[in-house]
Amino acid sequence: MEQSQQQLLQWLYATSQGNKEAFANLYKATSGKLFSVCIQLLRRNDWAEDVLQDAYVKIWHNAGEYHADKGNVMTWMISITRYRALDLLKSRRVKLEQTDSEAQINDQASAEALTGEQLGLVREKVKLDDCMSVLSEDHRISIQLAYFNGLSHQEITEHTGTALGSVKSWIRRGLVQLKRCLES
Repeated sequence: MEQSQQQLLQWLYATSQGNKEAFANLYKATSGKLFSVCIQLLRRNDWAEDVLQDAYVKIWHNAGEYHADKGNVMTWMISITRYRALDLLKSRRVKLEQTDSEAQINDQASAEALTGEQLGLVREKVKLDDCMSVLSEDHRISIQLAYFNGLSHQEITEHTGTALGSVKSWIRRGLVQLKRCLES
């Protein structure tokens, strides 16, 4: 059953005041939709359940930061859930890449010493990962979606539920910060 924006807003406001019953009602009304968002992005029930729990923890803690003039409650909650799912995918991918890179380095090192060029590439990747982790969540996710996932600015706005101008600004500012970090 689709809840009205007004009802969701009332529950979210009460949640921001620490009302556990309102939070339970908000969860009951929205968890099915948010779980389907998780499944769609992650394709794994165990990961989706973890992300859903993380998303609701963030919703509980940040309920007071919701602004009705920036979109409806469900869009805000979906956005939080998507960010959590994308963060999980990134962390899993980074761990997999690190494991693969470490295994590859160990294999190569045992067979022969790394060439200077290979060692430089490994160092550059580590530096890039470090610099990406320093960016704000909005900047980092926008850059990842644009450059690693190949989404256009318009596709990112549809994916995140954020205004086009914000996405462009986040990417531009994030790239400036990334460049500074990589040059330091």
